[in-house]
Amino acid sequence: MAAESASINLTNQFLIAMPGMADDTFAGAVVYLCEHTDKGALGLVINKPIDIKLRNLFEKVDLSLDREDLAEAPVYFGGPVQTERGFVLHEPVGEHYSSSLAIPGGLEMTTSKDVLEALSAGAGPRRVIVTLGYSGWTAGQLEEEIGRNGWITVSAAPEIIFDTPVERRYERALALLGIHPSMLTQEAGHA
Repeated sequence: MAAESASINLTNQFLIAMPGMADDTFAGAVVYLCEHTDKGALGLVINKPIDIKLRNLFEKVDLSLDREDLAEAPVYFGGPVQTERGFVLHEPVGEHYSSSLAIPGGLEMTTSKDVLEALSAGAGPRRVIVTLGYSGWTAGQLEEEIGRNGWITVSAAPEIIFDTPVERRYERALALLGIHPSMLTQEAGHA
């Protein structure tokens, strides 16, 4: 059984925090997993906006953002690791940006300034979410947290990331599993 759980790959899935989540940082969080290997996992929280708009973030890196569809969009808390660094989760585009991770079966995540420069110029991906920081797990850590009933997982749906109002993303991610938030308990299951 241990060999099976060690080989699960949750890339391109949502991690949905269970109500009993011990870490307040992730209470009520939906995390999009960009990468999950035997070495660990990396994801971005998609439903915790912070008090910074994209226009302001662009100004901090000496770029203008003239795309009205993005200028007033919030920047998100992506997780507690490298919170001074920006991560751009976006739809796949024909252009490949440096420091870009193509997520198998999913989206792309870019950490380089060239994607911001493209957006500033009115080009680049149409749908994006920008976070400061990311969520990371060491080898086996995420599997252990799932085993302790900290998270449930489901295949990611880009429309929840890009088209769903932030306050409904948790509920909509659970709905992919046919679950309503009121159905969840803080207690781990015992047989």
